[in-house]
Amino acid sequence: MSIAGELARFLTGTSVNDLPPRALERARMVIASTIASAAMGVDIVSSRILRELAKERGGAPEASLWFDGGGPLPVADAARVNAVMSDAAASDDSDLRSIAHIGTIVSTTAIAMAERTGAGGGDVLAAMVLGYEIAGRIDEALTPGRGERGFHGSISTIFGGAVAAGTLLKLTPEQMTQAIALAATSIGGLMIAANTSVAREYHAGLSAMLGIHAALAANKGYVAEEHVLEMPRGFFSAYGGDHLEDVAKDLGASWDIMTDMAIKLVPGGHPHHAAAEAAANAAIAGDVNPRDVASIVLSSAKYRTLPGPKHPTDLIGVA
Repeated sequence: MSIAGELARFLTGTSVNDLPPRALERARMVIASTIASAAMGVDIVSSRILRELAKERGGAPEASLWFDGGGPLPVADAARVNAVMSDAAASDDSDLRSIAHIGTIVSTTAIAMAERTGAGGGDVLAAMVLGYEIAGRIDEALTPGRGERGFHGSISTIFGGAVAAGTLLKLTPEQMTQAIALAATSIGGLMIAANTSVAREYHAGLSAMLGIHAALAANKGYVAEEHVLEMPRGFFSAYGGDHLEDVAKDLGASWDIMTDMAIKLVPGGHPHHAAAEAAANAAIAGDVNPRDVASIVLSSAKYRTLPGPKHPTDLIGVA
């Protein structure tokens, strides 16, 4: 059986009653974090541009744009804009293994799809937990390979969107297999663009939108190459995957949303939070006047250079 098929069989055989209460509570936390970050990001230029484009196109009234007040839009478009708003403010969640923002994608896609389907809260939380699990497992197999090859976390987060949407669409095992396969061949995103520009949140929007597209297409019967994850010149081969045998190993034994999902207490990329907190503590304890600081040197075992703006003015600028 293909990796996608193994994952799909597990996903379609798991309900909200099979999930630990703590996993569902973590999903609630992600919803709160994602919406709070979107509230902060609603007026950022990148968010405004994509929101205006989505409203100009219009379409079937299926799901709401957050903090907009206008009418609903097609489900994939709404999820895209909401994901961009949350990611733009850099206050959304991060996965501890790779800093991928999986929670942003599973929450925006699940909430939008629930509006379309009428799904209840428990089903939304379950869809998020399952989406996070699959995206997390795939991204773990890609870490550090995808980053070393220059690819952004959107390569993996799309699977969270496809699974969350597919779960709420009640896809069959065969359809969920195809949703995962379609997601694998749908996404892109370059790390350098995310590090140095607002392409980062553009990637998040694509993951949400294209994940929903994959689920909707699979629901209609679209068939892709179900072995695309593990085949030569396939997904993992192209993006630097390793230890593929672990992707579908011990499914349900633990839950990534419980073990690896982190909520930010301040905006910006997690790798820079320790330095920011240390600077704040030093300023408080030592009565440091910023005008007296000539330079600051940051270093860690993994991050030796700051890939973002040379002179950032806030933590969002170094996200």
